[in-house]
Amino acid sequence: MADTETLDDLVRRVDPDRWLASRFIADPAARADVIALYAFNYELARVAGGVSNALMGEIRLTWWREAMDELAAGKAPRKHPNVEALAASGIDPLALAAMAEARFADLDEVPPEDEGRVLAYIDATAGALAVLAARRLDVSADPHAVKGAARAYGLAGLWRLKQAGRSRLPDAWTPVDLARRVAEQLKAARREVRGLPVAAFPAIATAALAGPYARERDPGELEKKARLTWSVATGRV
Repeated sequence: MADTETLDDLVRRVDPDRWLASRFIADPAARADVIALYAFNYELARVAGGVSNALMGEIRLTWWREAMDELAAGKAPRKHPNVEALAASGIDPLALAAMAEARFADLDEVPPEDEGRVLAYIDATAGALAVLAARRLDVSADPHAVKGAARAYGLAGLWRLKQAGRSRLPDAWTPVDLARRVAEQLKAARREVRGLPVAAFPAIATAALAGPYARERDPGELEKKARLTWSVATGRV
């Protein structure tokens, strides 16, 4: 993150899908808090790909986990723009510390062996992110209402990561396997999101992009905007 780059600039650059979805958050303060949350997720997600060995990754993830534990203990935030923004957001720091802890799995040399472990990993990372974002947008948001949507987008994201050369999916999974699992999660999501408050919907709107990604097609920006707009407007994924 450059000295002149804001958290919003950072998320727009590194997580354009979630950044686009955040444009549908009407309240500026809520949008800024969700952006801080997405920036935090990026900081955790990039650790494994940015270190030469697992020990260095453990040190970096521990720094973030301890920073969140300190916030939970009532200590002053560390001098880091993302930590300071999260401290001001009121988002549960213990939940953020748990997200950092879940990312230690990224440092494992061997990917998960079965679907259950993959989904557990997604629930603790992309799923936890969606829950915290949804609850920041509407405190009444039910975590179960975002589960399938987060899993669909998370699975598609892990597939894209595998195509980039860093796998967190079972070696035996084929493109057909992945597409089927994404479709199953989207089917579940279409039932679950009926119970999601309208204000919280931008937290899971990116699930509308999971289908194309699972079919190994990267939609252009115009298509992404159209899909996200339709999703938020209709309350469907």
